[in-house]
Amino acid sequence: MSKAFTKETDGDEDDEVSLPPLAKGAKNYITPAGYARLRAELLDLIDNERPKVVEAVHWAASNGDRSENGDYLYGKKRLREIDRRIRFLTKRLEIAEVVDPSLHAGSDQVFFGATVTYCDDEGVDRTITIMGIDEADSHAGQVSWIAPVARALLKARVGDEVALPTPAGTRMLEVRSVCYPDPVKS
Repeated sequence: MSKAFTKETDGDEDDEVSLPPLAKGAKNYITPAGYARLRAELLDLIDNERPKVVEAVHWAASNGDRSENGDYLYGKKRLREIDRRIRFLTKRLEIAEVVDPSLHAGSDQVFFGATVTYCDDEGVDRTITIMGIDEADSHAGQVSWIAPVARALLKARVGDEVALPTPAGTRMLEVRSVCYPDPVKS
């Protein structure tokens, strides 16, 4: 068979969306703000971004030879990326379980959505916020609720010491403070 009839792929056409792993039977918890951000991104892709790219691809296709048409080739690639992101967001929003952390306002126990200050066994204070898998941003001091440090802290109370297993050995963390966002008034 001639090489002209074989399909070449650029390797990034993975139709199956790879989702971050969830423990078997675990829920995909997310805060209301995180859910709103993901939903807004999905709607923007569907209503704004995708139609613009489809229009550009249509225009580029009408220009003739598609094999050397950069606008057409780039547009088709961008369209695949957008469609992949739409599928990913749709699946994640379908399985999301929205949890409002403000319901625990005033509590001294660590639950999903808590901002926790703890001291490690070296005397270093750290502050983290326990968020959903799809919304956690480590640069903003947010960790996923399935992260080892979050799992160690969950259900602990102010003053409790918890063990955090690490590759270098077990570390002890003391919970210094726990706070939650204030309830939204309607």
